[in-house]
Amino acid sequence: MAARYIQDDESVDYTPGSNVTAGDVVVQGDLVGVAKLDILAGRLGALAVEGIFDFPKSTAGGSAIAVGTTVYWNAGAQQATATATGNKLIGKTTKAAADADATVRVRLFQ
Repeated sequence: MAARYIQDDESVDYTPGSNVTAGDVVVQGDLVGVAKLDILAGRLGALAVEGIFDFPKSTAGGSAIAVGTTVYWNAGAQQATATATGNKLIGKTTKAAADADATVRVRLFQ
């Protein structure tokens, strides 16, 4: 059987078990996406899996992230980090973030 086209790859369908708010980061196995809009529990919505987003990051000393750094999602802390161990790949930074910055700009890719 041949492959069949389904949709563009900028977003994927998602039906949450509980309400999701626009901007929430959703992890499904190794797939990380960002809710485009609010999604009610049990209702079909979409997660962006491409694009450039500002993700929350730590503001502690030593938390600066340089432009072009591969970053990961720490689901426990709900923050982007340059630490791969135990975290899920989200993409590469497109703008440097200093220690004091509460967000880091990331180009999503899986």
